[in-house]
Order: sequence, then structure tokens, then C-alpha cells
Amino acid sequence: MAPRYPRDFRGHGPTPPDAQWPGGAKIAVSIVLNYEEGGENCLLHGDAQSEAFLSDIAGAQPWPGQRHWNMESIYDYGARAGFWRLHRLFTGRNIPVTIYGVATALARAPEQVAAMQAAGWEIASHGLKWVEHRDMPEEEERRQIAEAIRLHTEVTGSRPTGWYTGRCSLNTVRLTAEQGLDWISDTYDDDLPYWLEAGDRDQLVIPYTLEANDMRFATAPGYITGEQFFQYLKDSFDVLYAEGQAGAAKMFSIGLHCRLIGRPGKIAGLMRFLDYAQSHEGVWFPRRIDIADHWRKTHPHKRFERPSQMDRARFVARFGSIFEHSPWIAERAYDLELGPAHDSAAGLHNALARMFRSAPADERMGVLRAHPDLAGKLAQAKRLTEESTAEQASAALDALTDAERANFEALNAEYTAKHGFPFIIAVRDNTKASILAAFRARIANDTETEFATACKQVERIAELRLKDILQ
Repeated sequence: MAPRYPRDFRGHGPTPPDAQWPGGAKIAVSIVLNYEEGGENCLLHGDAQSEAFLSDIAGAQPWPGQRHWNMESIYDYGARAGFWRLHRLFTGRNIPVTIYGVATALARAPEQVAAMQAAGWEIASHGLKWVEHRDMPEEEERRQIAEAIRLHTEVTGSRPTGWYTGRCSLNTVRLTAEQGLDWISDTYDDDLPYWLEAGDRDQLVIPYTLEANDMRFATAPGYITGEQFFQYLKDSFDVLYAEGQAGAAKMFSIGLHCRLIGRPGKIAGLMRFLDYAQSHEGVWFPRRIDIADHWRKTHPHKRFERPSQMDRARFVARFGSIFEHSPWIAERAYDLELGPAHDSAAGLHNALARMFRSAPADERMGVLRAHPDLAGKLAQAKRLTEESTAEQASAALDALTDAERANFEALNAEYTAKHGFPFIIAVRDNTKASILAAFRARIANDTETEFATACKQVERIAELRLKDILQ
């Protein structure tokens, strides 16, 4: 099998599904609170250096072999003060949140865990430790994922429903999909949930965010004031809410950290945003497990035979007739860099059409000459391909009067004698009358113009045939 390109640039495509949020909500606002305090890099945690990521210490660097008291105290603020300020804010407004809980951090925060559970918050897993996984060997990451789930279950009394690593490796999504979780979130590639086929498992993905995220208070370019954070959240909300009003409801994820947004000057911007969002009708504040449950019921996954995953024999057998009697086009297309973007009618048509367009003129002429005459002798003898038979029938060319048939035969003979190939038109785009009008008009063209026109029509016929097979 030819190498396949793994990244999916199509996603839900030009017409994403109607989310159908409960109660007809126009937007789902998913608030995530990352609980990492006590799970970060620290010599006390068996790490070789101090933490240097996402704090108010500008330009922080790891301290190999040393504890970093200032860094530790900033993380401690998140647990001691920031978490409780946020807990009061969300419980006071009756807004449920999803916790991304680092397992070792949760183990060091029994009162916070109890408060999360009393509030009815979802506690998802944020990995075993809040560390970089980029260079972690696959088997070690798999072991840490399993240990994170074990410890999470021990600390909270329940297995995690979802997962977000954050500082992940190339293997993270695949490894977490092995765990049978309701959802995973280590992607940033959509405004709606989607299904990922991970081997035999259909894994629901709920994309997350790094921009509507208070981490931008600790990165450049970023937010300086709570007002900037509020304005960005408001602008995002307004665009998505308007899309929901137009019938294309979306999801809006907001990422928070206890040690960042938990500071008074920063949380003020969040408070303003919640005031603003809650002043609108049709706003749903779900936990991510609520989104997962809804999506699973409303948009269950449906597998189909994907062109990019077929072997050569199956690919050519399935698509070799898309261009009339010209399987060489499918054979050549198979060797392209096919991937998820080619698993749709538009995507696969592009791949096949590229091979047709790049072929020498004599090969393209062979494709034109492989097409039957319209309402010709092959049609009368019922010797057309299944596709051509259906296409000609769509314009009632299989039910002509004797006079109409004679007219078509005369036009066919005149056109072929002049241009050297049969008249080709995408019948399903036309009626019998418009086909005849085009026939008479195009006979007068020079052959070079007609060759180009016929090639475009061949591509259009192929496109329509693929739309019968793929979405």
C-alpha cells in the first residue's frame, strides 16, 4: 500500500453537522479548569529540575538539581487561593466545569477534590504528572497513562471519563484512545466534537483550545489585563453565538488554570465574561462529559470504506470506472499522497482528475473516445456501463421517439466526423432539450476548443459518479 498522509484537513467539511445542543442552545460553553498544582516538575516529585512553564515568572528556566522556591510558591497559590476563588465563582453561578486533573496533583489535594465532587464537576485526567511528553518513549508513556488512570481512580473513587495531556507526544492521542475513555481532548482542530477511528475503536474527540486560554497571561504574545481576556472571550463568543443563531451551533472551550486566572486582577475579566454570556438566551454550560454523551446519542459514528485505506486492487476495482473504461487513472491516483482529505467525493475527484489532467493528450483522447454516443447504438443494445445507462436515463435519453433518436444519431455522426471523438456532456446537469441545444452549438467549435470542453465534461461526469458513492 502506498504511504498515506495522516493529517486530516477536511474534518466536518463544508457543511458541519447541526450540533442540536439540548434545549436548542445556540452555543455550548465548555469551561475547563486545569488542576496541576503539585504535579509539576519539582525535585520533591522525583524530577531532575524545577518547573519553568506557565507561571508569572517571566523567562523562567528549569533549575537542574535544585528546587525553585518562587516557582513552587506560585503553584502553591493556585491550590491555596486560586482554586477556592474559582470554586466560589462557579458554584455561585451554578456553572459546572470540567477539571483537567493531574493525578499526582489530585493526590496532594484531598480538600480540593472533595469540593470538586460536591459541586458535581467532572474530573478528567490530565496525565500522571504535569511534564513534557515529547521525547518520552512510547512504552513509558503507555505505562504512565495506565498509572495515571489507576491513581486517579484511587484518589477520586471513579475512573476518569476523559483525558487531556497537554504537553503531549506524537503517540499521546493513539495511546489514550486505547484506554476506552468517553472522550479525549489533545487536539485543537475544530469547533465541534468529532470521531477518530483508532484501530477498531471509535474514539470521540472534543477539541480543546490554547487561545481562549488564560495561559496567554504567561506567554507572549498574551494578555496583560483581565479586560483583554474578557474582550477576547467576548469576541469569540459573539462570533460563535451568531453562527448558532444562523443554525450552525458550535462549541466554545475556555481553558483556565488556578494559579493564573485565580489571581484577583485576572479573574475580573472572567467574571465580566460570565456576566455577558449569562445575559444571553440559549447558552449551554456543559461539562465535557455532557458534550460527549450528547454527541454520542445525536451524532453516532458511522464507519465507511475509506479510499485512502484501501489496498491497490480494491481501490482500482472501486474507482477504475469513474472515468469511462479508464482504470489507469485510478491506478495512478493510488500512488499519490492520499489521506483523510481524499475520503470524500470532492477529495477523491481531485486526485483522479489530477491524473487525467496530467496525462498526455493521446491518453486523454482515449478517455474521450471510451465514452458512448448519446442515445446511440450501444444504448439501444443495452451495452452501456451501469453508470452510463443511469446517466442517460436521467435525461430520458432511453425513451426517445423515433424522430428524436434519428436526430441524435445525425448529430452524433456529424460531431464525431468533425472532432474525432463523441459528444460528451454531463447528462445529469441537463435536460433533453438543453443537451440538444448544447449539441448543436458545440458542433460549430474548433476541435481544440471542443477537446478542452469535452475534458471538462468528463471530469464533471466523474464528480457526479463519485457523489453517488461518497459524501
